[in-house]
This record gives sequence, structure tokens and C-alpha cells, in this order.
Amino acid sequence: MDKSLIIDRKEIILNDSQSQMVISGWGDDSFNNSVVEKITYLSDELKVKGFIAYPKDASKKYPCVIWNRGGAGNHGAIDEFTARGIYGQLASWGYVVFASQYRGNAGGEGKDELGGNDVNDISNLIPLAEEIEFANNTKWAIEGWSRGGMMAFQVLRNNDKFKCAILVGAISNLEQNGNDNPNMKKYYEEFISNENFAQKLEERSAIKFVDELPSIPYLILHGGNDDIISPLQSINISKKFYSLNIAHRLVIFENDDHYLKSHKKEVDELRKLWYKKYHN
Repeated sequence: MDKSLIIDRKEIILNDSQSQMVISGWGDDSFNNSVVEKITYLSDELKVKGFIAYPKDASKKYPCVIWNRGGAGNHGAIDEFTARGIYGQLASWGYVVFASQYRGNAGGEGKDELGGNDVNDISNLIPLAEEIEFANNTKWAIEGWSRGGMMAFQVLRNNDKFKCAILVGAISNLEQNGNDNPNMKKYYEEFISNENFAQKLEERSAIKFVDELPSIPYLILHGGNDDIISPLQSINISKKFYSLNIAHRLVIFENDDHYLKSHKKEVDELRKLWYKKYHN
């Protein structure tokens, strides 16, 4: 690679109180057996903010995972404490983790487009693995939560590198989601340009292009009482997967919300086992 794409990286160091909270929330291994860094990297010549995380033992190469956040703009941006927990946990399972805040967010350049050119900010994480000597850049998986699930679907549509995917509370039909939740519709109207608005909603909705997705194993998780993204978003795309004979598992967590707070340990175990089965 002629030019480094990671233009700044700095390890996240928390104070004692925050460190104990990470251990309490994500486990001892998540904190003690991982390193999490804030990065600035180049994406379409824009300086975009993100994170990398990796096991503390850097004596061998590890498979790579891209993790996609939810929210829009700085609402849903991942702070240092949360990054240390989420990405530290995933790294402690034996993976090198790459994550983007998406352009225009957390001090990055450009404009968040909620599934427009900002999808490139995810794809452009892939070449960063060439700069991490203990990253096995031939093995990739992808995970997306909420809006991040919608972004993951778009990346998968145009990329055959991924061995498996995990979608949690994912948006698969933007128009339907906007009709179900007026607050989400406001987000779409704020971040997606008015020009050809309906067409853009359709183009970003995986329910419309399931037949273009790779036939890899998908783990689909959703809260049964999710009042932000209806569980029908996951149920309906599961039906499409079934009709196309795409291997997947759908789990709806009874009486749980968008963040699956009541089933955190179960969700983590399902995710860990999925990666172990399909990404090692």
C-alpha cells in the first residue's frame, strides 16, 4: 500500500471507575484481554472517525469483523466508554474489529447520508486491515445494529468478502419503518436528500434486493416489543431468505426492546457462537 489510510490512532484509556463499569457490563475478558483504539482514517479522501480493536495477544493473526453502529448523525455515535465495552468484548473473542462513526459524525469530515455515499465508509475499512499485521485480511464478517443493519445489507450487496453476518434490530424496509414510526421518518427526511426520496428509500431497503445478497449464514435478532424498529422488519426479511433458501436463524426475544437489554447475556452468547461456527 503506497499511502497509509489510518492517519491517526490512539488507545482508549478509561479511568478506574469507567474501567470497572466496562468489566461489570461486558466481562473481565472484554477489558483485560483487548485493546481498543480511536482512529481517523481516509474514506473517499475524507477524514472519517472510527475505531479498531484487537486481542491483547498479538502473536498470531485473527479474523476481521466490521461492526456497524445505529443512529444518525451524532445521535448514536459511539463514545469511548461504549467502544471500550462493545469492541473490547468482540476483540476478546479473537477478532480484529473495525468500526466507523460514518462521515460527518464525531468530528469527521463530510455529511452523514443515512445509507448514501457513507456506505463507502464501511467498505473503506477493509483495506485498513493491511496496516494491522495481526489481522487476517482474507477472513471477514459483518455485524449491524438498527441503522447499522441497513448499512450492512448494502455493503453485503456489493461485496463477496464476508463469511457470515449478524443483524440486530435491523432496518430492512425504510418506507415501512417510516410509516410505523414518525420519528424515524423525520430522520430519513433530515439525512436523505429530497431528490428522488422515495426511490432512495427503496434502494436502501434490503427487502427489495434480497436476491442480490450473498448466500452466507445470517443471524437475525430482534426484540419482540421493539417500538423503534418493528420486529416485522426482521420477520419479513427472514421470509424472503426462506423463499430463496438462504441459511439463517431468526430469534425474536419475547417482551424485549430495541436494545435487547433484558437478554444481553443470551444475545452475546448467540453472537459469539455464530462467529465461532462460521468465522474461524
